[in-house]
Amino acid sequence: MRRAARLDGLGTTIFTEMTALAARTGAINLGQGFPDTDGPDSVIEAAVAALRGGENQYAPLPGVPALRDAVLAHQRDFYGLEPEDVLVTFGATEAIAAALLALCQAGDDVVVLEPYYDSYAACIGFAGARRRPVTLRPPDFALDGEALRAALGPRARVLLLNSPHNPTGRVLSRDELSTIAQACVEHDLVCISDEVYEHLVYDGEHIPPATLPGMAERTLTVSSVGKSFSFTGWKIGWCSGPAELVAATRTVKQYLSFAGGTPLQHAAAAALTGARGYLSDLRDELRTKRDHLRAGLTAAGLRPLPSAGTYFVNADVGSDAASFCRTLPERCGVVAIPTCVFYDDKTAAPTLVRFAFCKRDATIAEAAERLAGLARGGS
Repeated sequence: MRRAARLDGLGTTIFTEMTALAARTGAINLGQGFPDTDGPDSVIEAAVAALRGGENQYAPLPGVPALRDAVLAHQRDFYGLEPEDVLVTFGATEAIAAALLALCQAGDDVVVLEPYYDSYAACIGFAGARRRPVTLRPPDFALDGEALRAALGPRARVLLLNSPHNPTGRVLSRDELSTIAQACVEHDLVCISDEVYEHLVYDGEHIPPATLPGMAERTLTVSSVGKSFSFTGWKIGWCSGPAELVAATRTVKQYLSFAGGTPLQHAAAAALTGARGYLSDLRDELRTKRDHLRAGLTAAGLRPLPSAGTYFVNADVGSDAASFCRTLPERCGVVAIPTCVFYDDKTAAPTLVRFAFCKRDATIAEAAERLAGLARGGS
């Protein structure tokens, strides 16, 4: 019997283990990046109205026109971009998977910044491509231009980029992004830019790679309603960019899921249409939660690293991170994730632990208090 292809999934394994541990011990789960509150009531009501209004059958393959128009308007209004086309997908993950399957052939190289979101390795594997990691190392997680150039071999086809960056919280600077853009232009690479945390930037600014010279024609920009509007379970995402890249992605997407989530697509259009006030309020709330959790980590005797964006802050725990995370629920009633599971290079961050702060204020306060107990000898 032919064996299924092996796909790296250590991150998924540890998430499952830590979630089960949280359930068994009653620990506060700061391991997974999803909010414990919903997004705007008006957006939920838009979903209800679409359900009751008969929007319950297949959406058009490219997505409902209202959402596609809203994405185009969002890109224009926030960044001055004029994408040629938009494709709605089941979350950003499907957009990334479909794009890699469409753009890569067996043996092609995909350059990716590590640490990286767990699905990247699997999606690259599905495409028969090889990942070429460029390692971001603590404490600053800065892009190493020499490492980037070393990863660009003759089979390089795609650069898969994520900024704001999960799991480090880095927001790449204009200089770093210019280095990436120069490499893409010189090596004729397609850039798949995962920007799901684009509106969750607390320090600095989000610069879409497509806004840089020579990049609009080679960048497929990916985002979703999940992170920006606290509806992670809706799985409504999209990609936008040059018509040729979007069409290639659409050709694959039609055989993955075709189309769906029709009422939620209509609600996502309503979210984007009335976005600015909610997005700025959410950003400010999450910045406060980040600072509160960082204070708790410091009080626990840990060393939190800077986090300029996303849902996450990393802390140096001064010992083996995996062992630390496995004992943390029993010691103080908090669950977190060892950052090393997101690296190919397991020597890069052996003592770092990732904590999520996208939780209620009371939850963050309780987690901070429990963590502070570590400095008092635990419970």
